[in-house]
Amino acid sequence: MKSIYPAKILLLSVLMMSGNSYGQNEFPALEDRYLGQKPPGLTPKKFAPGIVSTQEHSETEVLFLPDMRELSFTRSGGKHKEPTWLVMQYKDNRWSEKSIPSTDINKYKERFSPSVSEMKGLEPFKDIPIVGFTASPKGTYYFYVLDFKDGSGHMSYSRLIDGKYEEPQRMSKAINRGKYIAHPFIAPDESYLMWDAEKDDENTPDIYISFRNKDGSWGEAINMGDTINTAAYEQRPKVTPDGKYLFFWRGDKKVRKDGSSYWIGNPHWVDAQVIENLRPKQ
Repeated sequence: MKSIYPAKILLLSVLMMSGNSYGQNEFPALEDRYLGQKPPGLTPKKFAPGIVSTQEHSETEVLFLPDMRELSFTRSGGKHKEPTWLVMQYKDNRWSEKSIPSTDINKYKERFSPSVSEMKGLEPFKDIPIVGFTASPKGTYYFYVLDFKDGSGHMSYSRLIDGKYEEPQRMSKAINRGKYIAHPFIAPDESYLMWDAEKDDENTPDIYISFRNKDGSWGEAINMGDTINTAAYEQRPKVTPDGKYLFFWRGDKKVRKDGSSYWIGNPHWVDAQVIENLRPKQ
């Protein structure tokens, strides 16, 4: 296996993870951190109605930079015949849309979500059909492979040991259950893992969480409950860089009269206390 430059791993980890390493003074003031929105409680709400979440469009997940001074999402539908990627920036004590030159968009997107191609260029991942991943501050990758035709696939992990990545290890059946297992998020201290999947006899994904046991093994997958998981699609869980809120996407698939389909949905947020409420007492 090739040696990995620590600086590159650190960069990937910073980009992917919620940032406990950031001091409060490096974030915008708390009341400004989320476009000035009233924080949710333990019941999820659409994020920033009329600004990010709209009735006439469908918006994807919201992604924050580690210092929370920029956020991004994609909007489609209505006048947006093609998906439009939008960035909002906190500058001079206010939020506004940031214009990104078309020639820089792909590179700029990697600030919010590093490309899988970066990871797949490393040993021992080159021959694995990885779809997506999350990385811990220590450089551990949690990634998934997925066959979109039948939903089969699994999640694996690989630790960075002495500058080299170990051979990937498939995660236990506590996590690899059901189909369409995807979109992992690892806690900064690796004490819990969230993802979405369709369990047996289900036809829409729910969000699940597993907590790490004292012996290092992973506990059984826990459905995150009826307030988060509904009959719609719930996907892409992520905790904000300040650790305060859980963001996820909720939506549904609609079918037109001509048989074609389209998606509706918006980003939602909820107090991250919902995670602690599920953590087993030890």
